[in-house]
Amino acid sequence: MSRFVLLSPSGEFDQKLRAAVAHGLRGSVQTIASDILPAGPAELFALLNQEQPEVLIIGPDVPYEEALRFAKVFDVQLPGLSLVLVSDVDPSFLVHAMRAGIRDILSPQADAAEIRVLLERACQSFATRHRSPETHPEQSGKGLVIGVFSPKGGVGKTTLATNIAVGLGQIAPMSVVIVDLDLQFGDVASGLYLNPEHTVTDAVTPAAAQDSLVLKAFLTVHPAGIYALCAPPNPVDADHITPDQITRLLEQLSQEFQYVVLDTAPGMPEIGLAAMEQCTDVVCVSAMDIPSLRGLRSGLEVLRQLEIMPESRHVVLNMADAKAGLNVQDVESTIGAPVDVSVPRSRAVALSTNRGIPVLQESKKDPAVKSLRQLVERFNPAWRTQTQRKLHRRVVI
Repeated sequence: MSRFVLLSPSGEFDQKLRAAVAHGLRGSVQTIASDILPAGPAELFALLNQEQPEVLIIGPDVPYEEALRFAKVFDVQLPGLSLVLVSDVDPSFLVHAMRAGIRDILSPQADAAEIRVLLERACQSFATRHRSPETHPEQSGKGLVIGVFSPKGGVGKTTLATNIAVGLGQIAPMSVVIVDLDLQFGDVASGLYLNPEHTVTDAVTPAAAQDSLVLKAFLTVHPAGIYALCAPPNPVDADHITPDQITRLLEQLSQEFQYVVLDTAPGMPEIGLAAMEQCTDVVCVSAMDIPSLRGLRSGLEVLRQLEIMPESRHVVLNMADAKAGLNVQDVESTIGAPVDVSVPRSRAVALSTNRGIPVLQESKKDPAVKSLRQLVERFNPAWRTQTQRKLHRRVVI
C-alpha cells in the first residue's frame, strides 16, 4: 500500500517528495498528476486501486479553492486521513484551511528535511487517530503534563526541560510540546536554537483559546520532532498574560498532545502555581549546594500546603559532583525526599546548552546522557505500567 498519495501535476515537487520519503520514511508515494481533484473518497480510491493511504498531499498548481473543497469533503467522510496542503498561501487563509480539514501546510520551496518532518508529523497524527483505546488506555484521555520546577534559578531547569522534551519526542514523534512559562526571561528558544514567529502571547489570544486549530498554528516545529511554544521576546508582554489564560492553554494542549513539558519560572509565581494545578507530574530540580537544596525543600512544602502537588513526583539532583562535599544521603535529608535521578556535572551538557542543541538530540556517550535517558524513561507508558518497579529509588553519586 502506498502510504503517501500526491495530488498534483507538478513533476518537480513529485521528485522532491519521493526523494524525501526514500531517505528516511517508511512507505511509498503514488501520484495523481492532475490539477482537478477527485469528487470524493470513492473516486479517489478507484484511481488508486488500493486501500486508503495515511497521508494525502495536495501539491502545488492545484487551485486553492479546489483544495479547500476537496478537504471539506474528506474531513466529513474520512476524518482520520491526514491532509497536507503544499502552497504559499497568504497567512490570512491559514485558519480557513485548517477549518476545512487541512492538517498542515508546506511551502513548495521546502527542502527534503522539512518535508520529512512534516510527513512524520502527519503519519503520527494518523496513527494517533487510529490507535485503539483498549490497546493503549493511556491515550484515551489527556496527555501527561510535566512541570519542571525549582524555586531557585541557575539549577539547569531549562536544560532538563528541553532534554526531556527531545527525549520524549524520540518515544512519541510529533506528540510532544514544550511550553516556556518563564514568561519574562525564558530560555527555551535559545535552548532549542529557535527563532519563533509566534509565542505564548499569541497562544492565549481569544481566537486560540476558542479553537485548537488556531492554537496549533502558533506552535514552532523543532527538527527533533517536537513542538515548542516559547516565551515572548519582550518581558513586558508577560504582564498581560493571566493565570486563567495559562490554565486554558494547558487544558487545550493536553487534549492535543501525548506529552506537554513545562519549563516554569524560578520561584512560585501565580502563573507557575496555576500551571502546577494542571500537571500530572512534577520534576523537582536542585543543584548540589545547600541554598538550592533548602529552596527545594521549602518549595515542596508550599506545594503540599496548597494541596497542588501532582500525583507523580520526580526529584532530580542536577550537576551532581562527588567532590562538592555532600553525598546523596545529605541531599535527601536536607530536602526531605528521596532523589530519583542524579545527573552528573558534564562538559558535554554545558556545551550542548551553549550550542542550542540538547544533548539527547545527538548520539553522545556521557554519564549525564545516561541519567537524562533514565529521567525520560520515567514518562514512558511502558515504564509506568510496570507496577513492580518502585517509583522512588535511591541513587548514588
